[in-house]
Amino acid sequence: MSDFRLVDQDPAPEWYGRLRAQGEDLSPADWLGRPGPGQGAFGTVAGIAAPGFAAYARILHPAELDRGPVRWSTVAAAHGTRVGPTSRWHEVIGTDQDYVNRSDHGLAGVWDEHPAEGPTPPEVARTLLPVLARHTRTPEQCWFGLWHGYGRWNWNRFPTFETPGRDEVLLSGRLADVVSPVTLDEFAELPDLWWPRDRAWCLGGDVDLVSTYVGGSPELIADLLAATDLEAHPVNPNDLVG
Repeated sequence: MSDFRLVDQDPAPEWYGRLRAQGEDLSPADWLGRPGPGQGAFGTVAGIAAPGFAAYARILHPAELDRGPVRWSTVAAAHGTRVGPTSRWHEVIGTDQDYVNRSDHGLAGVWDEHPAEGPTPPEVARTLLPVLARHTRTPEQCWFGLWHGYGRWNWNRFPTFETPGRDEVLLSGRLADVVSPVTLDEFAELPDLWWPRDRAWCLGGDVDLVSTYVGGSPELIADLLAATDLEAHPVNPNDLVG
């Protein structure tokens, strides 16, 4: 397929960049909603990135300085704090959670924009792609979940599947095309959920988070932790997300 499909506001697009919105058959997502003691609870790592994987990682969305990425560890060093696997952004900048003002412009010479809330930022996604592709046999056949509540498009004509706290539209396509919606519209949100057909891993994000979570094999998580262009920490499935 050589051309992108255009994204219309109303009705909802059949194509979202190079990802195709699915109709009635939501069975590829059935495994995410299976009830039982292993189902991830809302607000936990397993609730975001699916339960049952051997290991999990948290990928921090960077802060910015003059539109360039800044690691949380750099910000923490400047504020005299530290970053751990479950640290919250307000803890890193030494502010009470109830008083984080999204219009604040940071610390001069260190950071001037808070980390992006929402699904995986495109620049982080592009760094993740080659690592994830190495750990699946089916990078050409992947599934994606996009929260139907994102306000720029009306997804009401498509059925949704449930994850803890969210209703998701099901999309399909190649792993390499997950960033394609922003090629058409820089404000397009990337999917919250990504998983390959072989279910070797699952990536999850959320509209309220400044982190992305990945569940997979110990080898995948080790690769993510070793990636120099990512700021990643090992986490447990029952850890609270942030």
